[in-house]
Amino acid sequence: MENINNKTLTSLLLKSEIKQSAEEIIDILAGVAGGPAPESAMGKTDAWLNLVATDISQELAEVLKYELERISHSYGDSTANKGSDIFKQRLISLRAEMEIRDISGFIIPLADEHQGEYVPKNAQRLAWITGFTGSAGFAVVLKNKAAIFVDGRYTLQVKEEVDEKYFDIKSIDNDTFYAWISSSVSPDSTIGFDPWLHTADGIIRIKKAVEKSGIKLKSLRTNPIDAIWKNRPKPPLTPVKRMDKMHTGQTSLEKREKISKILKEEGIGACVLTAPDSISWLANIRGSDVPYTPFSLSFAVFHADKTLDLYNDQRKFSAKVLDQLGEGINLFPREEFLPALRKMGGRKERIGIDLSSSAKIIADTLKNSRTVVHRFSDPCQLPKAKKNSVELSGMRRAHLRDGVALTKFLAWLEENASSGKLTELSTAKKLESFRREENEIQGLSFPTISGSGSNGAIVHYRVTEKSDRNLSQNSLYLVDSGGQYIDGTTDVTRTIAIGKPTSEMKDRFTRVLKGHIALAKAVFPYGTSGSQLDILARRPLWEIGLDYDHGTGHGVGSYLSVHEGPQRISKLPNQIALEPGMVLSNEPGYYKKGEYGIRIENLVAVTKKQPSDSTKIKHASLCFETLTLAPIDLILVDKTLLIQSEIDWLNEYHRNVRDNLSPLLDEKTQTWLKLRTAEIIV
Repeated sequence: MENINNKTLTSLLLKSEIKQSAEEIIDILAGVAGGPAPESAMGKTDAWLNLVATDISQELAEVLKYELERISHSYGDSTANKGSDIFKQRLISLRAEMEIRDISGFIIPLADEHQGEYVPKNAQRLAWITGFTGSAGFAVVLKNKAAIFVDGRYTLQVKEEVDEKYFDIKSIDNDTFYAWISSSVSPDSTIGFDPWLHTADGIIRIKKAVEKSGIKLKSLRTNPIDAIWKNRPKPPLTPVKRMDKMHTGQTSLEKREKISKILKEEGIGACVLTAPDSISWLANIRGSDVPYTPFSLSFAVFHADKTLDLYNDQRKFSAKVLDQLGEGINLFPREEFLPALRKMGGRKERIGIDLSSSAKIIADTLKNSRTVVHRFSDPCQLPKAKKNSVELSGMRRAHLRDGVALTKFLAWLEENASSGKLTELSTAKKLESFRREENEIQGLSFPTISGSGSNGAIVHYRVTEKSDRNLSQNSLYLVDSGGQYIDGTTDVTRTIAIGKPTSEMKDRFTRVLKGHIALAKAVFPYGTSGSQLDILARRPLWEIGLDYDHGTGHGVGSYLSVHEGPQRISKLPNQIALEPGMVLSNEPGYYKKGEYGIRIENLVAVTKKQPSDSTKIKHASLCFETLTLAPIDLILVDKTLLIQSEIDWLNEYHRNVRDNLSPLLDEKTQTWLKLRTAEIIV
């Protein structure tokens, strides 16, 4: 099929009684192409057709799909292989733009206007200029040199993707950044930044540090990369869907009543919301604007009178969804957001904003409009984190389905691993196919980490056709994966022995398991934070001088982000107390560079533990309910390192896995599961 001209498309639209012009339809398709690739999107891959019309002929649908593919192809891949001269050319072009704007350097974070973990294609500026595809980091380009800064998760990955001819590779910690930039430019230099891509607090920290060396920061009106990025994708355009109370447990109005009370207690008339997960949760809507996460990228202003002003592309909302949003939710074009903030100037009431997560330009707009700005933590974060009974029930159902898929996969893996034909890519695709058998699956919750041997030692390894390798014998295979279901989000890691493991592998695996069990069994008083529990998971490794360079647990949303705050389990200080209903990961690990990686991850829910004479607990405390249902590889367990209480926990966990999953498995897989969860007897 050749390129479709406007005349042909117009004819088909008229035939289907669709009122939009051909130009409008092409613009819609450009936005759809700017959304996630089908494998990382939520829901049905052809749901975007509803943006055109709810009832489309087969002929028109085929034409639209062809045009979408053509537009998507025209965008191309924002990245290129390491060693390509394209990065040299892009740096030359960027430096020319910097000269025009009279700046000595430019900061390029991995961020969009919402400061989220996953960003749309049009915001992948860091990948475009450096080649780095990890989920955290930033670069600084100066007139004569450049550097990229990443954390411990990406130490190996960044060296695989970024050409050190053009970029110094540095640790992301502030001291390293400040020292590098201070030593690389003259004291009278000016460093530019895009105020949409940095938080207000973030810029304050950078400014304080660099100004000690005489360096100035300059807020730019437009992003210089956007000026040189040819065929930059359009902002994503994906349909919004409304969530029913049967999945959320609360209507939007009930949630808004709760948040309204918080505002009134703080003496705040309204608050600005910029986090898509908060807005999606509050309005009970979902979308597919970013990969792996059911967000619709929106801004919002929530008023103490319980009304919610939602700023989004109105084309994403069907008439049916608009009708279902409910009273008190007002939809406005996205481009009216900043003007609306300017109009708030002169109001006597205080306006709340989270300066730690909101873009600097938003904070500046409020201040410049003479609004009484009140520093205020996002009021949705904590209520959202504390799942209600309906959400917890949904999470359990999601983990049951996920456990079925993962168990089928593990049985298949054991049967086929010795063939020598399995690769990291093919194995990850097989796991996804098992998940896709579940009707409720909406998509994956993040790119599957499928690492064999030394690749398993890369904490956030992402397999590509270039890095793909066979699952070799007598090695370890680490698979970290998850699904987005209509009623819950999953995230699980299993480490599998391919062939015969060494005694060292078994020792390290068992120590990681001991840490996992210690955290899973923890009983702790109200008011305890995750940072106070973190040592439980690390102690078995610490005892022999080992550790892992990542947090032990992150919060998880309910059909929202797989990485959710404000709670976490980490060595880093965190004052947020764990409360009933919070869902977190329990994922200690160990990584031997160049050889293997180990991680055992289950999701857990914080729950009440009532006083009991049998347990000698005299006051109400908290504990964890393990949600994940999947066997742990017993081949890797050194029984001599486990004490009886740890063996009891593992036996009980496997008994629970068998009891819940067996009725949902075929006879062959049931038999396999029974063998692989057999009771450990000492």
